[in-house]
Parts: sequence; C-alpha cells; structure tokens
Amino acid sequence: MKIVKLSLVVFAALVIAFGLSGVANAFHAGGVAECMGCHNIHDAKSSSSLLAGTDVSSTCINCHGKTGAFSYHILTPDADMPAGIPPGNRTPGGDFGWLKKTYTYSPRTGTTITEAGDTHGHNIVAIDFGYIADGTNLTAPGGTFDATQLSCNSCHDNHGKLRRLSDGTFAITGAPIIASGSYNNSVTPAAGQAVGAYRLLRGNVAQGAGQGGQTFSVVFNAVVPSTYNRTEAVTPTRVAYGAGISDWCATCHPDMHSGSSSKMTHPVNETLGSSEAGNYNAYVGSGNMSGTSATSFDSIVPFQTANSTDYAALKLLAVNDGSNKNGPASSDRVMCLSCHRAHASGWKHMTRWNNEAELIAVEGLWPGTDSANAEAAKAKWNLGRTTAETTKAYNDTTMHYASYQRSLCNKCHAKD
Repeated sequence: MKIVKLSLVVFAALVIAFGLSGVANAFHAGGVAECMGCHNIHDAKSSSSLLAGTDVSSTCINCHGKTGAFSYHILTPDADMPAGIPPGNRTPGGDFGWLKKTYTYSPRTGTTITEAGDTHGHNIVAIDFGYIADGTNLTAPGGTFDATQLSCNSCHDNHGKLRRLSDGTFAITGAPIIASGSYNNSVTPAAGQAVGAYRLLRGNVAQGAGQGGQTFSVVFNAVVPSTYNRTEAVTPTRVAYGAGISDWCATCHPDMHSGSSSKMTHPVNETLGSSEAGNYNAYVGSGNMSGTSATSFDSIVPFQTANSTDYAALKLLAVNDGSNKNGPASSDRVMCLSCHRAHASGWKHMTRWNNEAELIAVEGLWPGTDSANAEAAKAKWNLGRTTAETTKAYNDTTMHYASYQRSLCNKCHAKD
C-alpha cells in the first residue's frame, strides 16, 4: 500500500512539473494527453506500448469512435450505420465509417458494379473495430508507404510535442503548450508560451514525429471553427487552410503531385490565377455564372489561402455562421483537400463529391435509391446510395446548384 501511495504522489508531481494540471479543459488540449487515457500499466492489450487497444488506431477509436456526431468523433460505430444509413459525423475530414460502406448497383442494363468500402478513404488498421489494410493498394497511391502500417499516428502525433511558439515558429521544446492551436478561438501564445500544432498533425521537426509515424517536411497550417462536427444544411463549415497542405500530403503521395516524372497529375500547391479564381467566384451551378466573389465560397470545394502562415488572418476566415463567404483571389491555391477529404468520404477515392456519374444532382434533388422522384432514384445517378447517404456525404448541404448539376470540377473549370 505504501508503494501504491508513493507512486501516486510521484505521478501527481510529474503532472504538475510538466504543466498538465488546470491549464486546458480538453483531453489532448493541444499536446500530450492523460497518460492513462491511452495506456494501461497493468492490464494493457498491447504489450509493446501498454496500449488500451490492440493497436494504435484501436486505442484512438476507443474515444474518437463513439456513438453520436460530437466534436472529436471521426468514426461512426458499425451498429449505428446499418444498410442504407450513413455514417453520422460531418467533420471537414469526413467519417472513417464510409470505409465500411460497400455499394453494388446497376447503372445500365446488363452491368453490375461493386464499389468496395475501402475505396472511400484512408484505410487505417484498427483490429479491435474491424478496420483492415487497403485491399487494393499495397502502398500509398503514388508512394511507397506500406498500407499495412497505416494508423492514426501515421499522420497525427499521439504525444503532440509539435508546438507553435509566440513568434510563429514551430518547435518541439522551448515553451509549454497551454492550449490547442487548432481553433478560431484558440489563444494567441504570449512570450514563454506555445499552442499545439493543428490537430496534433506531424510536422517538419524530425524529433517531433514520435514513434511509428511519418516525418513531414512541412507544417500543416490551418484553423477550424471551434464547432465543426455539424450539419451544413444552413451555413458551411469553413476551414481556413494555409501554407503547406499539399506538400504535407506529398510525404506519402509524392507521385500524385504535379512535376512528377512518372505521372501526369492535376496541379496542386499552385496559384489559381485570374481565370480559375474568376470561374470559382462566378460559378453558381451548371449553366449559371452569375455569382460574385463575396458569396462564392463552397465548403465542398475549399481552397488554400495563398501561402499563409498568418494565424490571425486565418482565424477570421474559419467560421461556421456564414459571415465570411468570400471566394478566392488569384493568389490563392488549389490543394489536395480541394477535391479530397482527409479521412474518408461517401465517394470513391475519398473525393468530396460524386465523380463517378455525369450528374451529381437531378431535377433539383440529391439522388437516392429511395427517392420518390423517378429520375433521382435511378442507379446511374445515385450509385446505390440512399437519399440519406447522398445527403450526408455532402455534410447535409442543401442542394443549391443547378437542377441538373454536373461535377464540381466545374467550380474552377466551368466546362458545363
């Protein structure tokens, strides 16, 4: 008993010494979380790291995969999404639950297509929850990363040492992390203080990578509204993406980026220029170019704000109340996340919209197998999804484009 009491005293002293008591009100709070939230020192499932789950991702999902669309939930439990019912989370990065959604449909007579769930996103390995490695891609598309090793901490630093200091630079030491740096209401660190890197994402400091993850060449600069797992039926959730987004993704997908010697690819991390920016701002829907830059922002087709590392400016853009719908300037950039969601989406190749059908909306409706509208109920438009699944894939966004809407590639290219 004396040993147990002494251990608790030592542990409490360490908590105080490392500044983890009373500063922030969230589990991670921008940095390393409560040790015992992820580790079990006497009854662990993983012997190598004394994890509470069989593997890293299973340990993460213990908290991030709960029932209900709430804040940090990024994976809907299987029991909550039977056939025809979509994953419930509407975070900007998407819901990993889409990986469990396989669709079989007949777009035309005599043709049957099966769209495997693992085509919908990053196939994290989480044995406790039935998530396994990608069944098609043995390595990351356009790269060499082993698909069997993909876990939450491939991209996120579970110990969260990367921090933004008061002078705007990033480091893994130098000042204590006092709060998360991810939100539009995050504090601005004063001298001698720091805030955590966006979403605990790994960065350009080798020692900050932690065990089991990638070492990235850049920092992912972004800010999100403090409420972000929410319906976008009325107003969009606008993430302010700053510098480094596409180069960050290129760590695992180098050949998917423009300039690759082995692939012809869509340009990324390049300025939109006056033509594409003009199209984006004018585009309302297929055949309608009457829009203005003041109201043109579309969360389904986001863009990177120039090459910005100005967090004060990014915070002003990161809103969810519709108060800032400004579209891009010519100096703003196309990025990987302009077309893809980071975790998973309701569409093949984790795209933000349906790129497998000619029309994404028909007769003013999102398509669905159960639609009362005969045209919207056709498989060639809904690809086997129910109306609820199609709607949720767009984060509940009201169909506000053209009555017969084609691909949202046209938001920048206006070929329809």
